[in-house]
Amino acid sequence: MAEYQFNPGRSWLKPLLFLGLFLLVLVGGCSLIKVERIDAGNVGIKVNLAGASRGVDDITYTTGWVFYSPLSTAVHEFPIYTQHKEYEEFEVQSKDGSSFGVAPSLNYYIQSDKVDDIFRQYRRPLPAIEDGFLKTAVYEAYRVATNRYTADSLISNRGTYEAQVKANLVSQLQTLGFIVQQITTKLEPPASLKAAIDAKNTAVQTGLQTENRIRQAEAQARINIAEAEGRAKAIRIAADAQAYANEKQQQSLTPLLVQMRWIEAWEKGGSNVPTYSGGAGGQFLMQMPAPGAAGNK
Repeated sequence: MAEYQFNPGRSWLKPLLFLGLFLLVLVGGCSLIKVERIDAGNVGIKVNLAGASRGVDDITYTTGWVFYSPLSTAVHEFPIYTQHKEYEEFEVQSKDGSSFGVAPSLNYYIQSDKVDDIFRQYRRPLPAIEDGFLKTAVYEAYRVATNRYTADSLISNRGTYEAQVKANLVSQLQTLGFIVQQITTKLEPPASLKAAIDAKNTAVQTGLQTENRIRQAEAQARINIAEAEGRAKAIRIAADAQAYANEKQQQSLTPLLVQMRWIEAWEKGGSNVPTYSGGAGGQFLMQMPAPGAAGNK
């Protein structure tokens, strides 16, 4: 009996080759096509990297979903909402040569119709522009403004100083499409000036405390004087009243009144009985008998 042998041949290679080619095309297509989404508040810059018109002049805006080939096209996304950028401290010099440390914080945004101009000029994403051109512009604005002040006047005119820095930045950046909204400065004076300012503030505070104590002492002195004047016035009033009373009493002591009081005391007896009686005008003085002496005789 003859044996049966299975001989599949090469028919199974065709589907395998087709699948391999399909996967190769799919992987190649995916590597040649990229998808990117431009979020709201951003502007997409699509730049052709190949062709006769390639370069900075071939820039178009794009929004939403963007399909492009990284071999021939580049897409850059620029935000047009407010950006906040903080810079590390750097030194600038005042008019009299004092060194100040400044650490600025900047709020700004980019005009949407100026994005293409900015990209044509710098050909970099926004973070790189912030750390390059924008940082240089901020430094220059502070350098120019600081050089207009002496060290003392700079400390005393912080508001005016920051307004001048902002004005310098606006005049330099606005025409390029950077709109400066706000800039704040952490201003650090040199150690010697800071020590002098602290000493001056201490002296001012000490002077204010001394003035307060002087005012309190003067107020207390006025209170004491007023109280003393009040007591003296009260004593004078009491003395005047007593003198007035004595005067009236002396005026009322007529000879007849004296005799009436003597008679009243005689009738009451006891220690109230007068021993002497004088005439009018004190011309004579007579000793009176003691009460009860007449009855013993």
